[in-house]
Amino acid sequence: MKSEDILIELKEILSNDIITKNDVMAILKKYARIISPYDLMLATARMREDGKYVQSQYREKYLEIYIRYFIMRMKEVADNKENMADEIDVDTLDEAYPLLVKSFDENRISDNHDDKFPLIYVITSLYTTFILEEPIHPVGSEFPGNLKVTEENNTYYCPVKDNQKENPNAICHLCLAEQTPNI
Repeated sequence: MKSEDILIELKEILSNDIITKNDVMAILKKYARIISPYDLMLATARMREDGKYVQSQYREKYLEIYIRYFIMRMKEVADNKENMADEIDVDTLDEAYPLLVKSFDENRISDNHDDKFPLIYVITSLYTTFILEEPIHPVGSEFPGNLKVTEENNTYYCPVKDNQKENPNAICHLCLAEQTPNI
């Protein structure tokens, strides 16, 4: 089983009329289990390297949030034993699929098929959006200008969501957060 096989399995379930959270979780758990502690260490190092470009006053918070919510979610996914019969909107998942494929390909370092970072990225994106029904950037994530992702009355708001509208590669298109009003 290779990392990219997750995309094949996701494509296969998209032909179903009904897709439940259990259906998606079965796939996510299967692939989360092939991610080793070493793979997580490499992904953490990669995130730390990418974090050096974040403004210094946000860097540590960025790394703390992303490592906790991105990397550590793999154990949460692999160990999840909940029965989640809730249906997932098939059309929304189908619309997200090309973005997941593109993100997988863009996060791969050249042709290194042993690199699990793209797999972690896809699992985290799907788990957060479709299973937990939370925004990609966790509540409290900070952006320049002391702007944060917030939750009000069961609605998530992101201060930079609209900034990504013109970026076809942004995972923000998958995110269920709405643009923070008046920003």
